[in-house]
This record gives sequence, C-alpha cells and structure tokens, in this order.
Amino acid sequence: MTSPENSAEKCGLVAVIGAPNAGKSTLVNALVGQKVAITSAKAQTTRARLMGIALEGKVQIILADTPGIFAPKRRLDRAMVAAAWEGAEEADAILLVVDPIKQRRHELEPLLETLKDRSERKILVLNKVDACAKEPLLKLAQDLAASVTFDEIYFVSALTGDGVPELKAHLAGLMPEGPWHYPEEQVSDASERLLACEVTREQLYRQLHEELPYDSAVRAESYTQRKDGSVEIRQQIVVTRDNQRAIVLGKRGAKIKAIGEAARKELAEILGQKVHLFLHVKVEENWAETKDIYEEIGLDWVR
Repeated sequence: MTSPENSAEKCGLVAVIGAPNAGKSTLVNALVGQKVAITSAKAQTTRARLMGIALEGKVQIILADTPGIFAPKRRLDRAMVAAAWEGAEEADAILLVVDPIKQRRHELEPLLETLKDRSERKILVLNKVDACAKEPLLKLAQDLAASVTFDEIYFVSALTGDGVPELKAHLAGLMPEGPWHYPEEQVSDASERLLACEVTREQLYRQLHEELPYDSAVRAESYTQRKDGSVEIRQQIVVTRDNQRAIVLGKRGAKIKAIGEAARKELAEILGQKVHLFLHVKVEENWAETKDIYEEIGLDWVR
C-alpha cells in the first residue's frame, strides 16, 4: 500500500505526558486503533518512550507514549523521566493526560509548573470520564486551566473510546504539512523483538499483581524466524531476589507457564504467525545499574 499523494501529506509529533497510571498507553492504543503499548494497573508500566502511529485521513500522527513523570529516586527512575521529557521536545502538541479520580496532585503540580512556560500547543485530556461524575470533572478542568493555558480541553474515556475520535480529528488538524515518516501499515516504531518483551512484561504485571515488585525486566535473548514460517522467541525474566524468582515460577512452574502461554497467544495475534516462546528467570540483584539493559529496553543511561 502507498501513502497519499505528497501534496496532501501531513505528519507531526504529539507527546503524551502525565503522572503515572493516568491512562496514557490506553489512550495511545485507542488513537492508533490497535494495541501498540502495554497497559497495567501498576504505576510506571511504560518505561521507554514508544511511538504509536495513528492515521486520520491523509494525516499521520506520531504519538510519543512517554513514561509517567514522577519524582525520580533511582537511576531507572531518572532514565524514565528523562525519556518522558525528551518525548515532549519539538512536539507539535503536548497532551497532558489526567486521571480525574486519583489525580496524583503531588506529581501533577510540578508537571503543570513546567508546562506553563513551554511554547508547544498544550491540550488537556481528562481521561476515565466513564467512571467520574460530571461536576467534579468540570471543577478539575477549571482548576487545571487556571494553572496552564491549554489550547483545548477534552473529556475522554480511552477504555470505552468516548471522545477519542473527536480528539484524534483535532490532533490531525494541528499536524503540519510534510511527508509521512512511516509506511501506512506501520503502527509503532518498536521492533518486534522489543514488542515481544513488552507483551511478556505486561503478562508478568497482570498475573502477579502486587506479588512482584516493580523491579523486574524482560530481556530478549534471541528472535529467530523458522523455515516453517513460525518464530522462535527466547526471553529472560530478570528479578532482583531469589524469592521473586520463586513467585514468577509458581508452584511446579505453573505461573511462568501461564505467563508464557498468555504472552505467546497475544504475540501470535499481533505478529500474525505461530510463536514458540521460551522463558526463564534470572536473579540479578543490580540489574537496574547495568548499562546494557537500558539500551535493550530503549532508555538512555542516565547518571
């Protein structure tokens, strides 16, 4: 398939920022029209900056799904927050996504303070409106608009899709003329190798909930196309302590088997081919201080 004629092409970058767990990744997936970013009830699920690619008529909207912005304490935290602000640089618009229920004002206030002086078009998106009463929503919108001059305010539910088409149409109207950066069929800038790791990491969070601390990672060991048209993927789940390894494995290996099966099914659907997924767990106490793993998960090494 080919992109539209050059004369009509528009393409631009939209940075999607906010406090952790505001629903940024769910919103990016909704705007793209399919899953490109992993989601979880666990805060700080998104680590690296990931580009989702949405099409609206003859416009390509590149969405930088950024990590949640919070007060960083460790090297990994600093790298994530740096990636979030890097995603906002030179954007044609910045979407500030806010969860009106949790709000996380301690993380939202510094964010508003920084946004106030930025020159990009700023759009406030109050998410999860399907779960929030109208009056508090309007009051929150007024409060936030008093701190920062937003060009537009949108009330959406990324989960149900309410308000998403209107937001997408508005973003398309803001994009400048220029050639598309990606082919029409591409929905993300993530490599299949990285995407496969992200799908497994999402299953880790979903199936282990609060049992597994945030300190875990999934590393790609190999990604091999077989002659029969299937793909063989080998991954390493990295945890920091022996007791976490036992949690991931589960009784007689039942938990890691369930995680692998769910990830394999989803990957087969995303990749459109049969997937052979092999997982093993490694204990590496200081993995978050290892330079190589930052490159693997798409983050810069921040001192």
